[in-house]
Amino acid sequence: MGSGKRSLTTAAMVLACACAVLSAPAVAYASPTPGSTPVPAPTPTPPGSAAGAGGAGVQDPQAIRKKKDLQAIRLKLDDLYHDAAVATDAYNAAEEKARQQSAQIVDLAQEIVKSQEKLDRLKDLAGAAARAQYRGGGLPPEAQLWLSRNPQEYLDGAGRVRQGEHATKGLLDEMARTQQDLEQYAKDASAQWQKLEANREARAEAQKKIKKQIAAAEKLESQLQKEEKERLAKLEEEAAYKAQTAWLSSGVLAEIDGKASAQGKEAVKYATDQIGKPYVWGAEGPKSYDCSGLTSQAWISAGHGIPRTSQEQWKQLTHVAIKDMRPGDLIIYFDDASHVAMYIGDGAIVHAPRPGRTVTVAGAGSMPILGVVRPDA
Repeated sequence: MGSGKRSLTTAAMVLACACAVLSAPAVAYASPTPGSTPVPAPTPTPPGSAAGAGGAGVQDPQAIRKKKDLQAIRLKLDDLYHDAAVATDAYNAAEEKARQQSAQIVDLAQEIVKSQEKLDRLKDLAGAAARAQYRGGGLPPEAQLWLSRNPQEYLDGAGRVRQGEHATKGLLDEMARTQQDLEQYAKDASAQWQKLEANREARAEAQKKIKKQIAAAEKLESQLQKEEKERLAKLEEEAAYKAQTAWLSSGVLAEIDGKASAQGKEAVKYATDQIGKPYVWGAEGPKSYDCSGLTSQAWISAGHGIPRTSQEQWKQLTHVAIKDMRPGDLIIYFDDASHVAMYIGDGAIVHAPRPGRTVTVAGAGSMPILGVVRPDA
């Protein structure tokens, strides 16, 4: 990958060339090995197949058995990394909720402070009113008016009494409302704090599961010899190639001709600029990413915020048909929406695959597609 980055223009040129080759009936878009550039490859001879006639392609039983063993290992690794991806989505969701709840608690704390200060001021006013009444001799206002010798003073005083009564009532009512607000803010803050703690626990539990699944996968891979790891990588390439070829054989690419929006172009440029950076679960850049961290940050960079996780992106964003997708749209993978990639055109995606891999370009059909969503619909 060289420096680990490829400009959008270069990627588009490579993919455009691949797409031109794809228009021939006997050619399919090859699913790349992680971290490599997708290249066209003939459909009739998939990677790793035996060539020639008259028994030249026959493999010995031991080689077949080893291949089957490695195939089982590949499937086991897929399961482990898939479970890690599901746990990563749960971790990211809990992290996002915790951030939101922390912000809400801060807002509520500020409202509590404001309400307490307001209540203190109202209490001071009420105290001043009480002291003024005490200085008037302690007599009720009606008695003071009855003892007045001047009728006009009596009438003027009666008006002031009514005003005073209204003011006192308003003051007491405002104190009561402020006290209620203060109590409600305190209850809301307590409830948000409990939710925050629950999400912290959920995040910690997801973190444990992620580490467990990744550790199991790494242990399984560490038991392989160098040549076995190379054959395993070849099997992964063959599986991706087979899926991409089947997807393209449906003729779907001929139907896809959508043009990227202005924001979509910016999102694609951001995502492709991250090529070569490592996958790290829970990461949102700028040095590393997980799958939804890459897509969400790409769209944030384009000025359009989207949900943090692949599952929420699937739930909340507008769904579009595969034939209508355009560069910048997000392709959601697997039945549980546990993986997401960005479509960049010409039957290709850019995504952060899994632990141990880097942000790379791959075939859009190299994994089971759940559907497509459009952030800027």
